[in-house]
Amino acid sequence: MDVRPNQTIYINNLNEKIKKEELKKSLYAIFSQFGQILDIVALKTLKMRGQAFVIFKEIGSASNALRTMQGFPFYDKPMRIAYSKSDSDIVAKLKGTFKERPKKVKVTKVVPGTDDKKDKRKKPASTENAAPSTQTEQPPNQILFLTNLPEETNEMMLSMLFNQFPGFKEVRLVPNRHDIAFVEFTTELQSNAAKEALQGFKITPTHAMKITFAKK
Repeated sequence: MDVRPNQTIYINNLNEKIKKEELKKSLYAIFSQFGQILDIVALKTLKMRGQAFVIFKEIGSASNALRTMQGFPFYDKPMRIAYSKSDSDIVAKLKGTFKERPKKVKVTKVVPGTDDKKDKRKKPASTENAAPSTQTEQPPNQILFLTNLPEETNEMMLSMLFNQFPGFKEVRLVPNRHDIAFVEFTTELQSNAAKEALQGFKITPTHAMKITFAKK
């Protein structure tokens, strides 16, 4: 009776109190590590609350995501993940509608100075005064310093990204600065493993995260 693997995964048992846009951003943050995501569909109708669909470009990405994230605690509730039923009317409808949606999302997400690669290179210069140490690589230690984070970054998103690595302790956001954060691990070996794995990870399509060791 198992549904055949396909590129759309169906997730339920999601926390119904989370706002739709925040839910979609958080799902994107944790699932984009498995491959290119074409769309995430989360509806807040009574029938569809606590559920979402993540549509990957490749079936392999969906399979890997399903195996790795099954039961993952997401907003304090373990996710239940299955392949979407390919003959399901609702998925057919959703797949038909997603083509128009990315255009709207991209328009709302464009932040001046982030849509051009040249601008991206210039951006760290603006943080030079605040944290000049980030320009030169610090010796390895258990605390990572993250820069170039998008405006919608929150502690939950970063925790879900980093707590898949052994030794994760906590995320510390900087008040009034959405673009930087600190992540602490138990040892420098563990922090280095996370740094190597997530260096350049795109939390959103326009923001590649930069990771260095924090200044001691």
